[in-house]
Amino acid sequence: MNAEFRLPDLGEGLTEAEVVQWLVKPGDTVALNQTLAEVETAKAVVELPSPYEGTVSSLHADAGDTVAVGAPLIAFDVAGAEPDAAAAEESAEKAQPNLVGYGAAPAAAGRPARRTRRGAVSATPVADDDVLAAAPHDALPAATAEPTVGERPRSTPPVRAHAKRLGVDLVLVAAEVGDRVITRSDVDAYAERVGAVASGAPAGVEAPAPTIPTPPIGDRAQTRIPIRGVRKHTAQAMVRSAFTAPHVTTFHTVDVTATMELIEQLRSDRSLADHRIGPLVLVAKAVCLALGRNPSLNATWDEAAGEIVENHYVDLGIAAATERGLIVPIIRDAERLSLTGMADALQQLTATARTGKTSPAELAGGTFSITNIGVFGIDAGTPILPPGQSGILAVGAVRRQPWEHRGEIALRQMMTLSVSFDHRLVDGAEGARFLKDVADLLEQPGRAMLF
Repeated sequence: MNAEFRLPDLGEGLTEAEVVQWLVKPGDTVALNQTLAEVETAKAVVELPSPYEGTVSSLHADAGDTVAVGAPLIAFDVAGAEPDAAAAEESAEKAQPNLVGYGAAPAAAGRPARRTRRGAVSATPVADDDVLAAAPHDALPAATAEPTVGERPRSTPPVRAHAKRLGVDLVLVAAEVGDRVITRSDVDAYAERVGAVASGAPAGVEAPAPTIPTPPIGDRAQTRIPIRGVRKHTAQAMVRSAFTAPHVTTFHTVDVTATMELIEQLRSDRSLADHRIGPLVLVAKAVCLALGRNPSLNATWDEAAGEIVENHYVDLGIAAATERGLIVPIIRDAERLSLTGMADALQQLTATARTGKTSPAELAGGTFSITNIGVFGIDAGTPILPPGQSGILAVGAVRRQPWEHRGEIALRQMMTLSVSFDHRLVDGAEGARFLKDVADLLEQPGRAMLF
C-alpha cells in the first residue's frame, strides 16, 4: 500500500521548514526511524525520522524547497494489503504515525514554493563564519561585528572539506549556482576558472586564496542573501522585543580576582578534571542565586491577563553564535544545578550547538539569559532582551588593570557586567540590586554561603 508522510509540526508554532538535504531517494528501502532528511526551521536544523518501514516511492519536495507544516513531504510503498476507499478514509481520520508534535492537515495543495535566488556575486570574498563560542551574543550591534554576511551555503561536509583544501569560498560558488546544494563538481569548476589550487594538491598543503578578478572601474557589484532560517527568526524576535519592552541597561565593573583564583584552584583539583569550570560557569551560578533574591528579573509580562508572572525556577538561556546565526539554547531548572552540574550543562550545550543539532524544544522558553561578549574581547554592551524575558546579562572580558584594593593601587582582574531589563516590571532599584548581588558573589565567591 502507499503511505504519505507530511511535514510534522516541529514545535513552538513554526509554520514551515526548508529541506536542507535528502538522505534517501526514490527506490531506497528504509527502516523505521531511519533519518530521511534534514530540514531547517526558523530555530534549528532537524533530522526527520521515517514513520514507516518500506520503499521510498516519491519525494514531494527538492532540497532548497520551503514546505508548509502538514504538506506532503515523501511517499512510501509499505507492506500490507491495499485498503478499500472506506477503510482508507477512516484510516486518514485516525492518529498519524507516532511522531511527537505531528502536524496539522495541509493548508494548500501542490508543490512547495521555491525560495528566492541569490543575486550577483560581490567582487570581494566573504569570510567563512566558523566561530562558535560558549555564549557570544550578536544582538549587540554597537559592540560586536559579525564575520559573515548571511548564512552558510548548503553543501555536504565532504564538499566543504574539499572547498577548504582548494581555498574556495562556498559563498562565491553559491552566488553562481543559485539555490541548489553545492556539489564537488561545482567547487572544481569554480576553482579551475579562478585559478585555485588543483584538486590533486598534496594533502596538508594550505591552498592560496582564489584570485578574484578586479571589476572595471565604475562597476559596483553586490551579493544578495535571502533572509531566512535563524537570521529571519532572530531579526523578527529582536524587533518585536525592542519595540515592545522598554529597555534599560545598567553597568557595573567588578573585581573578579577572587573568582579567577578560585577557578585556578578548582582546575588544579584532579577530582574535577572531567568538569570544565570557567568564568561563565561561576557567573551562571551567581545569576541563579541572585534571581532568587530578585524575582522581578525572572518574570514575564502577561499583557493579555494583565499580570506579572514571577517564575520560581530558572530556565537559563545561553546566547551562542553559530554558523547559522544566533541561537539561545536553554538550561532547564538551572537553579538546581551544582557548580559541576552547571559546568557539564554548559559544555553539553556548546557541543550540541557546534554540531547544529540543537532542537527547537531546547530553544523554547527561557526565563533569563546570559550573553558572553567577553570571548570577543569586548568589555560591555547593551544586550536586547529575548522576547518574553525581563532580564539579560552581558558578561565582558576579564582584564588585568590597576584598581584600588585595600587602600592601595594594585593590578587586579576586572570584569564589566551589563544587565538590560524590562522597565515595565523591573524598577531601576531592583535592576541595580540584582546586578550588585551578582557582583558581590563574583568579588567574594564565599558569599554564596549566605544566599
